Amino acid sequence: MTEQPPFDPYALLVALDRERVSYVVVGGFARVVHGSGETTASLDVVPSLREENLRRLARAFEQLEAPVTVEQLASAEPITASTRAGELRIVPTPWGTGGYDDLRRRAVRENLGQGVRPAVASVVDCVRMLEASEREVDADHLLRLRRMMELEHQLVPQRGLGIDI
Repeated sequence: MTEQPPFDPYALLVALDRERVSYVVVGGFARVVHGSGETTASLDVVPSLREENLRRLARAFEQLEAPVTVEQLASAEPITASTRAGELRIVPTPWGTGGYDDLRRRAVRENLGQGVRPAVASVVDCVRMLEASEREVDADHLLRLRRMMELEHQLVPQRGLGIDI
């Protein structure tokens, strides 16, 4: 049994950014960025499926020493690759979404430090993906994410439309 390389999300994100790949971070890593208490050992991304973007994505996989081809990426099937920086999962159309163009509208650029600012799926979209999942483990993630949204709603004062004098 081969040992999995240590998970280094910075190395994965830098490789994607170096090749100018258009993508949105989803899954457990997106939820962690939003403040979820869970842990994850992989990075899930939804790339733009445009041909040039898939070529850039294949070059990023080359940098990460993972043998993924443009043809595999164009198949629109999820791909999980073990790279020198850990597991990178390509999810063309996550549950409950229309894929990249759907998710990028509400995605937010998050400053993760070290010059890394990926587009991360919004909390609303993270909830939408979990709601569409049939995996038992996602039901717990969904409850926690909804609770986070409730707490944030309670803590952030509602802004009125009028002018306070």
